[in-house]
Amino acid sequence: MKKIGISILAAMSITALAACGDSEEQEASGGNEGSPGSGETINIGVTPWSSTVPPTEVAALILEDMGYEVERTEADVGGVFTGLSRGDLDVFMDGWFPMHKNYIEQFGDSIDETAVSYPEAEIGWVVPSYMEEIDSMEDLKGNEDKFDNEMYSIEEGAEATETSREMTEGYDLDMEVVASSEGGMLAEASRKIQNEEPVVFYGWRPHPMFNDYDLKVLEDPQEFFETSEVRVITNSNLQEEAPEAYEFLSNWSINIEDVEKMIVEIDENERGPEEVAQEWVDDHQDEIEEMKND
Repeated sequence: MKKIGISILAAMSITALAACGDSEEQEASGGNEGSPGSGETINIGVTPWSSTVPPTEVAALILEDMGYEVERTEADVGGVFTGLSRGDLDVFMDGWFPMHKNYIEQFGDSIDETAVSYPEAEIGWVVPSYMEEIDSMEDLKGNEDKFDNEMYSIEEGAEATETSREMTEGYDLDMEVVASSEGGMLAEASRKIQNEEPVVFYGWRPHPMFNDYDLKVLEDPQEFFETSEVRVITNSNLQEEAPEAYEFLSNWSINIEDVEKMIVEIDENERGPEEVAQEWVDDHQDEIEEMKND
């Protein structure tokens, strides 16, 4: 996935202009009468991660079918949580816990942990399976030079990157954490894997990297990275302002394997996210009706 080059403020301005245009169109056409949303706008925050796109697009299609207008605001994770806390954003479909617990602690009552999207998402440092002698973080000690004393991570400021730096100290590793975009990290990892060179980088599921390469997550005895639970986060006003949307989102769940399959279709097979999401919606009507509590 490409790194998003847009600030949260610029994105908010774009969203505000779009919302004004939508309001004018609704006045001219009489709005979307008879549906729960009645043309109300739900603004979903979108981080530059592959895992964010499928649940965002699926939720957007369902919310639109319920009568809501859906806007998407692209920002880094800090910008998304800030937007949620201020009420500028309504929903984030890809909150990772415990990794993002600091945002919950920071913003307190202004955001709501609304639902568990899926549990047991693996996360941590990964190496190719051809590195048979490296199974644990502890196995890296004394072998740092094989990796050119470098570990590749995602963008600067991300919780995962900060945690990775803490890990180098915790495991007393002579390694530098090289921060980049998700795409930059994977490009470097791919180059080394194709040549069967040693490489260690940050990995997580759901992600097509586990479909593209034979990888293993290194054991982490000190538990810097815990198996994650992915949650839907909303701002604290959504339940009152859009109760039907909140009810749907509070019942939200999706299979992690389904998310990975959609990521592969979008990232690897270069299909449109909305088209891929629509297929999931068409094939899961029973689950959707349960989530909508109809």
